[in-house]
Amino acid sequence: MLEWLERALGDGWKLTPAGGLTGEAFIAEKDNKKLFLKRNSSPFLAVLSAEGIVPKLVWTKRMENGDVITAQEWLEGRDLKPSDMKSQKVADLLHKIHHSTELLDMLMRLGVTPLTSDAMFHLIKQRLYIMQVVGKYEEVDRSLHYLDILLPKTRNKKLVVCHNDLNHNNLIMSRDGNLYLIDWDNATIADPASDYGLILKGYIFREQWNDWLNKYGVEEDEDILERMYWYLLHDSLQYLCFHLDRKEPIKAMERLKELQDLNDQIASTILN
Repeated sequence: MLEWLERALGDGWKLTPAGGLTGEAFIAEKDNKKLFLKRNSSPFLAVLSAEGIVPKLVWTKRMENGDVITAQEWLEGRDLKPSDMKSQKVADLLHKIHHSTELLDMLMRLGVTPLTSDAMFHLIKQRLYIMQVVGKYEEVDRSLHYLDILLPKTRNKKLVVCHNDLNHNNLIMSRDGNLYLIDWDNATIADPASDYGLILKGYIFREQWNDWLNKYGVEEDEDILERMYWYLLHDSLQYLCFHLDRKEPIKAMERLKELQDLNDQIASTILN
């Protein structure tokens, strides 16, 4: 891997791993210049760069072995802190992404198929039954019941480009005050409620949800709470399956506790 990168860059560049689970990202430095390199990034990156959503794409090179190396401008800045997630800039950036026809057109051309909530419900039920989780954990059964009850509220909504992994570590504030959202490997075409629900649940007190949704520009009559809770439940069930697959009982129990909290909130705020 390093040999291919060195050949792509030319002489004089110093390469260091940039971290991450895949080990396919590097930082390149030469003469006070700095680039972020990654192997086989999605072609989606070019549109994200053009829209100013990710750091500027400097060049793309196809290697002899078929790999594609992308180089992005290295930003001097910082990851957002959890307390920053309630800001207007975060709401504005997410609104821009969800309302971009350019991003949606590119994902569609790349073959990403919109996944309806009905299809998602069918797939998660199937997975839970195959893993023999249904009937074993009360909170799983309760979650599936609430997903079924709330499913009609999620139908016939406009599906948009969603990041699908919104956390403060994926948001970078440059020194000049520009905000960027990185790590688009899990991008989907889905209900935007699946995105901003992650922000509200993870970073914002319940009594401040309406304030943040107003910053984003959500209309009051969009069944928003029902939709957000539906996707949060689905997300937690997916993670539960992930941890059970990996034989991580402690993390699986944490997900069951999370499901209990979500179920209790749905019972008290939506179904009461």
